Amino acid sequence: MTSTLSRAIANYPNRFDPAVLDALPDRLQDTIRRRTEVLGPGYTLIYRTPVEFVSGHGAHLVDRDGNDYLDAYNNVPCVGHAHPHVVAAVARQMSAVNTNTRYVQDSLVDYAERLLATFPAELSKLSVACSGSEANDLAVRVARFHTGGTGIIVTRWAYHGITSEVASFSPHLGAGSPLGPNVRLIDPPDPRLVAPGSTLADHMRAQVRGAIDDLERHGYRLAALITDCAHTSDGIFTDPVGYLKAVVEEVHAAGGVYIADEVQSGFARLGESMWGFARHGVVPDIVTMGKPMGNGLPVSGVVFRPEVSDEFGRNVRYFNTFGGSSIPVAAAAAVLDVFERENVQQRVLENGRALRAGLEEITRESPYVAEVRGSGLYVGVELVKDRETREPDRALAEDVINDLRDRRVLISGTARGANVLKIRPPLAFDAADVTRFLETFAQVARDRL
Repeated sequence: MTSTLSRAIANYPNRFDPAVLDALPDRLQDTIRRRTEVLGPGYTLIYRTPVEFVSGHGAHLVDRDGNDYLDAYNNVPCVGHAHPHVVAAVARQMSAVNTNTRYVQDSLVDYAERLLATFPAELSKLSVACSGSEANDLAVRVARFHTGGTGIIVTRWAYHGITSEVASFSPHLGAGSPLGPNVRLIDPPDPRLVAPGSTLADHMRAQVRGAIDDLERHGYRLAALITDCAHTSDGIFTDPVGYLKAVVEEVHAAGGVYIADEVQSGFARLGESMWGFARHGVVPDIVTMGKPMGNGLPVSGVVFRPEVSDEFGRNVRYFNTFGGSSIPVAAAAAVLDVFERENVQQRVLENGRALRAGLEEITRESPYVAEVRGSGLYVGVELVKDRETREPDRALAEDVINDLRDRRVLISGTARGANVLKIRPPLAFDAADVTRFLETFAQVARDRL
């Protein structure tokens, strides 16, 4: 098959090239050919040799031939693939009823109360949707209504979703998906960008102030700054904490709101707290969440300060057929059960520390590793051609990713240069999984790094 790589996926990390389809096993070739015939535009597979899974458990996936893969990539099954408590809760609800938010649901109210109890008291209203894209779309609608502005500030390679509105402030989607004229980009919180004698807080404040000034110069009042608290698509920047307070002050001074996108960094992913923003000692105006919320079922949420959302609710009707329906809510409630019963946050904290320490030790002498960074079970390993210039080495990153895949360990890549290894396992990742990961990574590092 001729390569059909387009500019739409040219920057997508670790994508499969259809030009090598003929080299794959016959059955895999057949399925991929059929897939190409019937699926709509924009889809892509990952890994040089794509892989098909038929079952999963914990942080493990099993292929059609019974091979066990260590999953260090998928954050959607947050408490583990096919977690029995979540499976049982969903099965019970499916055998009973599935109604929407236009009907009284005690389970929905119970869930909202439990989830909101994990947030600061100022954040006390929950709306439920189906995806992170929908959550961010609603968050921006409310922000615009509340502020009267339309200007949006995001980081330089951010990804926040795929609706028409949200794609307009997701630079990660690339040149084929243009940004809105009301969107301005700022640096991610990379301490290496800070000028000598300055601080990260000062640098980020100046970035935001400059973006606000430019918006106003072009006739746009600020509506919101929205950031992923792990800055995933920018290359994973979780530390140092503390700079965000200055940024939020600048946003509020301009009449805007701060939206914390917790789709990637929430649900204790970063270990030290349930929500990524809490590490910075700030309280956002709006918080969005998605993927891990229902351990794989399509459920997402938006949490508001009531003073930001109430007037919107009095003037604009919001309804989502599946958002807040009984089955996804049952899954989401079961996820909270698992967090409480298994002390998930502590497990993330302990195993995340061990994972980062091991990676730092393995890569300490490598001339091709600029930095190991992250928090909890979210780690980035930045691969470069030279430590001094920090020129991204995408080819090396893809070699490492695919070498790991060939040894049945799954990760991916991120950052604009697609040169940062993205290690983001389900939170079921335990001490034995850490050991297996590090042993396998060390084998690959000996050959590549």
